[in-house]
Amino acid sequence: MSISNYYEHGPQDGDVKSLVVMLHGVGSNGRDLISLAPMMAQSLSGTMFISPDAPFACDMVPQGYPDSFQWFSLQTRDPQDMLNGVKNVFPLVESFLETLVKRFNVPYGKVVLLGFSQGTMTSLYSAPRLKEKIAGILGYSGALLQDEQTNIQDLKRMPIRLIHGQADDVVPVQSWDNSMEVLQAHGYEVDGHTTPGLTHSIDQEGIDSGVSFLEKLLK
Repeated sequence: MSISNYYEHGPQDGDVKSLVVMLHGVGSNGRDLISLAPMMAQSLSGTMFISPDAPFACDMVPQGYPDSFQWFSLQTRDPQDMLNGVKNVFPLVESFLETLVKRFNVPYGKVVLLGFSQGTMTSLYSAPRLKEKIAGILGYSGALLQDEQTNIQDLKRMPIRLIHGQADDVVPVQSWDNSMEVLQAHGYEVDGHTTPGLTHSIDQEGIDSGVSFLEKLLK
């Protein structure tokens, strides 16, 4: 099993200096987040946006339903089941990133993980455990899956921006509060905001804030 299918948007001249790897939510696919790339790329010349399909077919839709993928199962929302799921997909994410940095000859320090929902959960788990430190994490509408057997202080730290809708009825905004509290308590440079009335989605304010964060990390 591997992450093999992905969508990209980047410099037409091929001069790639940085990577933003976009991890979609459960039941979606790489085409979802790559739709944000043209807007974000206007301020980020030299950045290649890569949005892969998650490696597993989504088990929450009818069998055989096309173009619906997941990073791990959400058949149960039991925290241990979710943690086991993200642990299982981590080696695939790590291998995919290794392939990308070699292909584009970009250092890990110029790589950002951008996630939405389950993609944010996967990003927050994976990035601190990579062999090399990346530039940062931009997460929308997600949550931090904590592994009590891992000392979070032993993991790699990078800047993190988390953005969440206050009216999110899929991943409640309390997940944002918890993620911020835990990460800050362990010395991570984390900021972000919540948006009144916003449901489980990304609005223009979130896009603008994300672009500002990416500019700070990659320019």
